Amino acid sequence: MERNESAGTLQSVTRALLSLEMIAEAGELGVTELGRRLGVHKATASRLAATLAERGLVERDPVTDKYRLGFGLIRLAGAAMAGLDLVSTARPVLEDLADRTRETVNLGVLSGDAVVYIDQITGTRSIVSVSWVGRRSPLHCTSNGKVLLAYVDEGELDRLLSRPLERPTANTIVDPDRIRTQLQEIRVRGYSQTMEELEEGLNAVAAPIRQGDGAVIAALSVSGPAFRMRPVDLPRAGRLTMEAAAAISRRLGFVERRRSSAG
Repeated sequence: MERNESAGTLQSVTRALLSLEMIAEAGELGVTELGRRLGVHKATASRLAATLAERGLVERDPVTDKYRLGFGLIRLAGAAMAGLDLVSTARPVLEDLADRTRETVNLGVLSGDAVVYIDQITGTRSIVSVSWVGRRSPLHCTSNGKVLLAYVDEGELDRLLSRPLERPTANTIVDPDRIRTQLQEIRVRGYSQTMEELEEGLNAVAAPIRQGDGAVIAALSVSGPAFRMRPVDLPRAGRLTMEAAAAISRRLGFVERRRSSAG
């Protein structure tokens, strides 16, 4: 009896973890689809989602009845992030960049099909302080997201660009070919820029952060209102962001190899 109870408990825990992963990857799921993916009856999936919602780990959209990740996860993630090498290592550089630009600085990582912000420093010129920590944003229309897209492998890029892309503003680029051209420019220039693609009146630049082996593991961005971060201002902001991202990369053990002038 005890063995059966242990097995049942372990199965429930496994299903709960799988549910969180599936919802995270999909963005949001209804109980019917969740049950299908888990291989369980809809009623079982409904009870499981309700239990997770009670703990704040997921939340139900009252209009669509679908579940998405809840803010209870942010509390758990906050404790974990405090000890993360990336966050603790990058924090002084983020603070310095925010001081130099006086705009909001964000640190983002790839999570499934989105960019998730794991740290933020609000600039002194920001009138309204809105925390993006823990929030998910599309890859194709954010400066952080475009940097992360620029360094995924070709197969993953094909997958991410094969779906219909949402268009939050009139400036959002949703044509895959145009996005691919932008990604090539990012790899050459060293930073990305977005002008009112995620939100009207918001511009941003971002640069890649590399770990010791050279792999891009995060993106560092500076964002601000379009009337302050004008197109003419973006190159300077881009250079400052690249310098800061390079400083974090060095702290993580990345050593940039200079090209030899010989031959």
